Amino acid sequence: MRINPKEFLGRGWSFPFGFDSVQGGVAYSEYEENIRQNITIILGTRPGERQMLPAFGCRIHELMFAPNTRATSAMVAHHVEEALTMWERRIKVLKVDSQPEASGAIRVDVEYKILATDQVQNLALALAGR
Repeated sequence: MRINPKEFLGRGWSFPFGFDSVQGGVAYSEYEENIRQNITIILGTRPGERQMLPAFGCRIHELMFAPNTRATSAMVAHHVEEALTMWERRIKVLKVDSQPEASGAIRVDVEYKILATDQVQNLALALAGR
């Protein structure tokens, strides 16, 4: 019997939490989408926010009111890579680029490889400050 390598990628409640209108239960995400949603959860959580897992999250929130400079965006990239390496064990972070935008946001591009399938994925986020 051949096992689908994607089965190891996992399945969980979708983020944001919702209901499946077709089946009438909790909505789920699976495989690559589950990993992508977990990445956004990690980056959106401040360390200390989860009482039972206080170290979980990403330190980018400490930079919310920092100047919108290349140095700040480099710190953001460092914190993103550190958090994803620590908390999302199904991936290998290949590259994190960040750059300040004129709007005051910092654009973050994450390139990662899903270990079970060797598939390379990209995720782009705009982290708004102020």
